[in-house]
Amino acid sequence: MEVRIDGLRFLRRGDCVLDVPKLVFASGRTTALVGPNGAGKSTLLRLIVALERLDAGTIRIGGEQVRPDRRTRGHVAFAFQRAVFVGGSVWHNLDLALRLRGVPGDERRKRAAGAAAACGVDHLLDRPAHQLSGGEAQRVNLARALSLRAPVTLLDEPLSGLDAPARRQLLHDLPGILRAFATTTIIVTHDRDEALRLAGDLVVLIGGRVHAAGARADVFGNPPDAECAAFLGYTLIPDGGGVLAVAPRALRIGPGEVTFNLTVEELLDFGMRREVWGRIAGVPATVSLPMGENDNAGRLTVSAPERAVRRYCG
Repeated sequence: MEVRIDGLRFLRRGDCVLDVPKLVFASGRTTALVGPNGAGKSTLLRLIVALERLDAGTIRIGGEQVRPDRRTRGHVAFAFQRAVFVGGSVWHNLDLALRLRGVPGDERRKRAAGAAAACGVDHLLDRPAHQLSGGEAQRVNLARALSLRAPVTLLDEPLSGLDAPARRQLLHDLPGILRAFATTTIIVTHDRDEALRLAGDLVVLIGGRVHAAGARADVFGNPPDAECAAFLGYTLIPDGGGVLAVAPRALRIGPGEVTFNLTVEELLDFGMRREVWGRIAGVPATVSLPMGENDNAGRLTVSAPERAVRRYCG
């Protein structure tokens, strides 16, 4: 189902938290809702499921206006950032979520088993839910939401709180899991790399306002303003009265289409690769140094292809 937002305003203690004139989350697509902490991402998810009340505007799911009632919530599955379970086993928690949606017994067993297997937690079904590790809890939290097979699935920071190995594994598995359940999915994250890995569409929310929305390649490849570019990892370099924004990992050693002088501050040797950290016009920048390349100079000529550079007026 499509999620459509028109004229949305949400205030908290008189301050405008969200101001979204128009936004559409396409049916059957996975969209990453990204932005810095405090941008209003989680609040927007709560508004979509009617856990908060709008001050103005409308949200529609499949053409029906969102309301704080059983019908709206039946359209949505929500995995909160922090997994919360009731007492009992993992199986009991999955079954309870389905029972509260009125799913019959045989269908509950089928859905819970299928979601648990897809999320790699079928071996944990008999374990007490409060004994799960952080990574296990996040996978069970995801399985509980996906087992509902709701038309719209909302995931709030699904990789938060995980150690590096668990995060890396779930980041690898999650796109396939979401494809298997094929609902309209909105994932909140503040991590650019997570967003690019998990979603085909991006919405960039900064300061409660949408700065960009669309297909991943379009948004990342052509950010509409410098603030959006900075969040997406571009290096912003002063250029007269404006700014040049260089895409992440686009800088290379040597002259090229767009050339800069980099003042070397540090060389990081990772064994199989090396990176030079320094500054371009006072701005921190990083460039990969090919193995065998000499880095003795305090200054290096670096460059980026024209297609990887955006120009913004001051």
